[in-house]
Amino acid sequence: MMRFGMGIMKSLHLKRRGCLLLKILCLVFLALIFCEFLVYYVVIFQCHWPEVKIEARRGSKESSAPVLKAMFLSDTHLLGEIKGHWLDKLRREWQMERAFQTALSLLEPDIVFILGDVFDEGKWSSSQAWADDVRRFQKMFRHSVHTELMVVVGNHDIGFHYDMTTYKLKRFAKVFNFTSGKLISRKGVNFVMVNSIALEGDGCTVCSRTEAKLMKLSYKLNCSRQQEQNHSKKRCRDVEQLPASEPILLQHYPLYRRSDAECTGEDSALPEEKNIPFKEKYDVLSREASQKLLWWFHPRLILSGHTHSACEVLHNGKIPEISVPSFSWRNRNNPSFIMGSIISSDFSLSKCFLPVESRIVTIYCIAGALLVVLILAHLQLLNPPFYFAQHLLGKHKAV
Repeated sequence: MMRFGMGIMKSLHLKRRGCLLLKILCLVFLALIFCEFLVYYVVIFQCHWPEVKIEARRGSKESSAPVLKAMFLSDTHLLGEIKGHWLDKLRREWQMERAFQTALSLLEPDIVFILGDVFDEGKWSSSQAWADDVRRFQKMFRHSVHTELMVVVGNHDIGFHYDMTTYKLKRFAKVFNFTSGKLISRKGVNFVMVNSIALEGDGCTVCSRTEAKLMKLSYKLNCSRQQEQNHSKKRCRDVEQLPASEPILLQHYPLYRRSDAECTGEDSALPEEKNIPFKEKYDVLSREASQKLLWWFHPRLILSGHTHSACEVLHNGKIPEISVPSFSWRNRNNPSFIMGSIISSDFSLSKCFLPVESRIVTIYCIAGALLVVLILAHLQLLNPPFYFAQHLLGKHKAV
């Protein structure tokens, strides 16, 4: 009889342990599934493509123009073998992969632009390290044939001007099909992709080639915009015709501005950083290079990266430039990307925020606290205080 009772007690004890283990596994599973998968759908599902206002052009060609859905993100900074810790790599790269894949799934953009600093150590990488970084990038930012991916070069990809070499630039160009000045046209929209690191203005080999390439592109665009004029027809007779629309300029460095003092928004620079003056040719392009780009292309919109923070400024009082924040938790607590609905004569932009890292950490902390409470309750370490409080309440009622 005694053995039978002990057997029952042992069975109950094992059942309780099994029940506790099941609860722990469920809690851990739910926390992981939500924080590592579902939260990206919950957050990005709230983002929508902005509408292009074309009511004023109703009845014209523009009213039926196809809308190009373009995503712009920047500064992914995939860590390399020198500075990258494996845990940091795992955490940040998983975050970017899930954010990117979820955005593609929910938003289905026609084209995605990454505005430079794809890698953190491209300027130092050996051939083997470069190949490894490229392989990881291609896995993280994989996409279907229905979405095009275009990449602009940044200073961390090939080095600052003093460290930039033809070899590094060719290595980048081979992977991303990028040239120091590249023009692409999609659905009647012209994009000019610029190697802003090569706009130093000191006559270096890469700089000279880049400026020559950009001037040729400028000539092409100007001919296309003036193709209705008779004198332009003669001058541009042998020039390839492009859509007659003002281009959108894409580059890593922002055009010249003194600082981020005028920038606003929850993802702008920190208050203590906003008034720090920018250094020309390091934080922003020089005044001279900035004026050249504006004069050559007369863009209707400029998008840039590099600063890791958001900013919107007007150049010459009419040309907007949007600085796109970093896409990585490593550089921001609240990463984001820009969504653009663009036609040949107009555009509309909106911002899509990714999950905030500190909130994810908070959710994990709450789950951890619940886990501790669950274990303590199972060990009956929470019972004595509970019974003590119950005893005091009983005494109070008796009085």
